[in-house]
Amino acid sequence: MTFPEVTMTSSARRGLFSGMFARGGAAPEVSDAAWLAAMLDVEAALATAQAKADLVPWEAAAAVWEACAPEHFSPAELGHAAVPTGNPVIPLVAALRERVKPELRRFVHYGATSQDINDTASMLVAARALAPLTADLSACADACARLAAEHRDTLVTGRTILQHAVPITFGLKAAGWLSAVDHGLAGLAGLRLPVQYGGAAGTLAVLGGRGHEVLPHLAAELGLAEPALPWHTDRTPIARLACALGTAAGVLGKIATDVKLLAQPEVAEAAEPSAPGRGGSSAMPHKRNPVGAMSALACVQRVPGLVATALSGMLHEHERATGLWQAEWETLSDLLRLTGSAASWLREALEGLTVDTARMRANLGATRGLLMAEHVVVKLGGTPQARALVDAACARAADEGGSLREALLAAPQVDLTPGEVDAALDPAGYLGSAEAFVDRALRAHRGTP
Repeated sequence: MTFPEVTMTSSARRGLFSGMFARGGAAPEVSDAAWLAAMLDVEAALATAQAKADLVPWEAAAAVWEACAPEHFSPAELGHAAVPTGNPVIPLVAALRERVKPELRRFVHYGATSQDINDTASMLVAARALAPLTADLSACADACARLAAEHRDTLVTGRTILQHAVPITFGLKAAGWLSAVDHGLAGLAGLRLPVQYGGAAGTLAVLGGRGHEVLPHLAAELGLAEPALPWHTDRTPIARLACALGTAAGVLGKIATDVKLLAQPEVAEAAEPSAPGRGGSSAMPHKRNPVGAMSALACVQRVPGLVATALSGMLHEHERATGLWQAEWETLSDLLRLTGSAASWLREALEGLTVDTARMRANLGATRGLLMAEHVVVKLGGTPQARALVDAACARAADEGGSLREALLAAPQVDLTPGEVDAALDPAGYLGSAEAFVDRALRAHRGTP
């Protein structure tokens, strides 16, 4: 049996549930190997930054760079060696020093504490994972923009509390998706991911009074932001990242929810792309499950708890905390991986979404005109008396299984001609500013006035 191609790393393919939860480009950027590479990059960049600040000899910086080749180290071995200390940076630094000449070893990890490396590596991992994540999220926005533009005038049932409400356009629904995705992207783009370098308790005392001179060089080496001071116990960079990811995931979950509901056979107004084996059932040959929406929702469902973990970890004691920043490592990886996976799943679903405009039009008439009751009230003057007349007509249509048109024409108190009733019941005549709102969302997305 042939399954559709998906974007996963070779390591992701080995996991039983990785096809769902490790899809897209963010997953490999938060792997154990990626974390190790980030830690080594930080150690190498730190030595270079200190050399640029004339605090260590360039010979030492070059030696550290050479020692920081990832192929020299095993994540599994470092993880095992970290058991006695609870931090993989400690055995990593010991291994690095073994790869440097004895007279230069004191410049490895110079002036740093383990948290400096962990925190800066977390920011580097995040920056690298956010690149493919935001690419998929941007593609989702572009797909929504295309749907909004193509279906600017396509009539569809507006639903509130899962019931028929008033007519809207499918373009307006897609524009709502678009605006939300753009807001999620803006939150991620506005993140400031800083380096961390504060030493034992945030003073860099080992470097005398010049430790602060290293920060701009370190930030430049790694492409991260320069903080005003060390943020060992100020976890707002982590909290903001977690909240931005949580917001983006929530946006993806909202759209996935709409897609799965539109794909129900009773609605059938939109369908995900099909491929051999995609969306199939182990028992029912006829099934075409919305696997993209389903998988995105499975990822998103796990995100709020992770965000809560990041926020609850802000309560650090004094100058360095016990257990709280350590809890961020896998939490942050999971947040990036799951949000990235959801974005990848939904991108495929939106880019291949099939829209059934005929079914949308047919569903507008499913309640035999009741969808237009509010418009009839408006046409009758919008008074409480008009509302009472329309309430009675709606009740009669529902009880007798007839149409609202028939009930209105049979009510002598309704002072409308058959032509006026037909106009009041025409969904195309009660769209308000729907098209204008679509245009506004598209202009905002394109950055045009």
